[in-house]
Amino acid sequence: MEISFLKTRCTHCGKTKMVEDAVSGEITCKNCGFVIKEKKEETGPEWREFPEEKNTKSRVGLPSSLADYDQWLTTDIGKGEKDAFGKFLPSGSQTLIRRLITWDERSKLREPGKRNLIQAFQYLSRLKDKLNLSDAITEKAAYIYRKALERGIIRGRSIELVITASLYAACRETTTPRTLKDFSEAANIQRKGLTRSYRLLHKELDLRVPVVTPDRFIPRIANACRVSEKTKRQALEILKKAVEERISAGKDPTGLAAAALYLACVLTGESVNQKEIAEAAGVTEVTVRNRYKDLRKNLSDIQKILKLPEQNNKFWLSQRW
Repeated sequence: MEISFLKTRCTHCGKTKMVEDAVSGEITCKNCGFVIKEKKEETGPEWREFPEEKNTKSRVGLPSSLADYDQWLTTDIGKGEKDAFGKFLPSGSQTLIRRLITWDERSKLREPGKRNLIQAFQYLSRLKDKLNLSDAITEKAAYIYRKALERGIIRGRSIELVITASLYAACRETTTPRTLKDFSEAANIQRKGLTRSYRLLHKELDLRVPVVTPDRFIPRIANACRVSEKTKRQALEILKKAVEERISAGKDPTGLAAAALYLACVLTGESVNQKEIAEAAGVTEVTVRNRYKDLRKNLSDIQKILKLPEQNNKFWLSQRW
């Protein structure tokens, strides 16, 4: 974007026409290319606060967040003991301000749904920390919960159950690899009730949830089992071929990812058994074994898929379950 400064002149050639790079923030002279400023002044919200500037800043404020019950848009009465000029208030005025603060907080909680949102979003914050999820997923979960509250879906149901289902739905929408078992253990609720609440949200809010692909679970399972990068890549190649040949249709993505990783461990000779992979994936050993058999049966030319040398891999495939 080309800009012109009336009072700014290039110190190199004396011209006044400048060019601003919106990405890097550099301001350069259009005539000679001399860099006038390496970074322009920030005009967005100011998060830093210094004691001498506490009452003089003009561009301050927290970012708006759906995961806060009032989205940081309400105004609170200050609890200081001084007025705008820095003078101490009389004891009677301080008592009056404390009473006003109390009534102000009570009046905010009397609005419909406020207490519900406060309890739900406090619980959401704890779940986010337990499951190590990003702020973007939390924002989406808060949006889903607010929609459910507007539709009256939460009436008569557990707040903890619905907010957990909302967070699971947000993970599904963003294709974040988290299972129902992860959420039920983190929230200490039954998986059956969580599944029922998620299906209710999916139906009533018409959520558009993309299909979760098995390859999203490979890094998580592999890291838990301390598998090498080479084996990870080979497991991804196996899954890629399985998707191409439609072997993955109708299969649980977590179980299929665990089986592909186990098959890759078998071919590379890594000493990781089915029990370790099943525990890391959150599935049973039977699931891993059945999906492993499906992959062995349908992917006949595994060595060509993984570009492995002709060694004793056939022996491993015939001996190891």
